Amino acid sequence: MRSIWNGAISFGLVSIPIKLVNATESHSVSFRQIHTEDGGRIRYRKVCELEDREVTSSEIGKGYEDADGTIVPITDEDLAQLPIPTTRTIEIVAFVPADRIDPLQLGAAYYLGANGVPAAKPYTLLREALKRSNRVAIAKYALRGRERLGMLRVVDDVIAMHGLLWPDEIRAPEGVAPDANVTVRDKELDLADALMDTLGEVDLDDLHDDYREAVEELIAAKTSGEEPRETAAPARSGKVLDLMAALESSVRAAQESRAGGSGGAGDAGEAGDAGETEEAEHAEVRDLRKKKTPAKKAAGAKKSAAAGAAKKTAAKKQAAKKTTAKKSTPRRRSA
Repeated sequence: MRSIWNGAISFGLVSIPIKLVNATESHSVSFRQIHTEDGGRIRYRKVCELEDREVTSSEIGKGYEDADGTIVPITDEDLAQLPIPTTRTIEIVAFVPADRIDPLQLGAAYYLGANGVPAAKPYTLLREALKRSNRVAIAKYALRGRERLGMLRVVDDVIAMHGLLWPDEIRAPEGVAPDANVTVRDKELDLADALMDTLGEVDLDDLHDDYREAVEELIAAKTSGEEPRETAAPARSGKVLDLMAALESSVRAAQESRAGGSGGAGDAGEAGDAGETEEAEHAEVRDLRKKKTPAKKAAGAKKSAAAGAAKKTAAKKQAAKKTTAKKSTPRRRSA
């Protein structure tokens, strides 16, 4: 990677020669402005308003416009004479816990590489000190004509620096929060927690720019003379009339998505039980399944019934025989 700035890290009395390289890159698709009638390029030319002619880059300098419209010329020599100690130095001023830095202040990211063999030892010392302390370094440096604030931290085995906005560059969020007095119920919070648990975590490496891919496919189709592939328009969400119903639907949809992708929603399904509405709390749940008599018990009952019937029949026959015998015995007559 090509360095964009060479200087040194000032760490107390220790000086570490480093080179600064960009840690990020843009993958966005850029477009040119064209004339829609004939496709010709539209270009912007730098024209002097007083002479009404185009000027070259070597003729262009800096100037500050005063409140009354007067232009005050500022040369590079004027700026070079300013007493800025961080012109070629990243001066560490403090070490603080990482959670002390407001993410709103984070800006561009850079990698700091050791510049030369002599820089390897002090570079490694600072890197290991940052690792062991679990803190970040706050530094001041100058880049592109202005002094800036930075945060140094360790990424793998490299010291990275994030440009920070100055505290007075962070605007107060006044008038941004809703003015209405809104009360959120515990049941709504439970559903929101269930939705967050169901969605779970994500590996940021798995995320990608769908819009950029669609633009690249469109350009490839236009280049090859093919018709662009039609894509379904995303469903637009309407106005939320029932927050509870929307939360419940969101939890169900997230659970179904998780179940289809990973075989189940896990604990999120239990959390989703909190999504019952107030009306459902008073509902009575009945088991509508009919209880079936086991086959063995049914067969035993049939056998017992048959045996009982057989015993009754035999008893009746025995009683009938006794009655017949009594009737057929003649009476003895006395002499």
